[in-house]
Amino acid sequence: MNKLIYVADDEKDIRDLIESFLEEEGFNVKTFENGDLLLAEFEKTPADLVILDVMMPGTDGFSVCSSIRKRNEVPIILLTARGTDADYITGFTMGCDDYFTKPFSPIKLTMRVKAMFNRLTVEKTQKKSDVLVCGDVTINPVGMVAKCRDKHIKLTNTEFLLLTYMVENQGKAISRDEMLTNVWGYESEVETRVTDDTIKRLRRKLNNFGSSVNIETIWGFGFKIGANDEK
Repeated sequence: MNKLIYVADDEKDIRDLIESFLEEEGFNVKTFENGDLLLAEFEKTPADLVILDVMMPGTDGFSVCSSIRKRNEVPIILLTARGTDADYITGFTMGCDDYFTKPFSPIKLTMRVKAMFNRLTVEKTQKKSDVLVCGDVTINPVGMVAKCRDKHIKLTNTEFLLLTYMVENQGKAISRDEMLTNVWGYESEVETRVTDDTIKRLRRKLNNFGSSVNIETIWGFGFKIGANDEK
């Protein structure tokens, strides 16, 4: 069955352009003039991936993203005409998985959509029956469940995949490029802030549990995960 993608943007030319490129790759695409229409349809029939413009009439893309994220871990890509740090922070705080600043390349957007689906497919088909442990955090890759001292940590798909990959390689410094390749599935040179913002969200969620797990920044390179014995 073809993957179902919802796209909301108040500019018809952009909706049509995205729809054309995605359908050419075999995806089933449904477009909406605003986020409210998309959200109403999503409540009836959830999509496999959502692409949202940030600035739209009615409910903005940030709020629609947050509403979807409260009930579903579907991958979400945000589109915006503004590329400020505040917008990036807001988008990832609301739970998006990736972020495109307009004007953007529809080819690169399509590549990222395919990469997202590919990594999710690989993760589900890999036989990983063993529970992973790092400090007081346990991960069940099969059930896609992460816990801190038996309390469930609510993570997006991307956050879960990144945490799993890091725990599998705990104690090792992992470069941003390696994360992009193995978690996001990007094979070409792309912006690296998606890794940094996802790491920030993971840190915050782990800190909320008072976890002993620490994600260390290796300046100019990447990150390393480990557990602090004193916690």
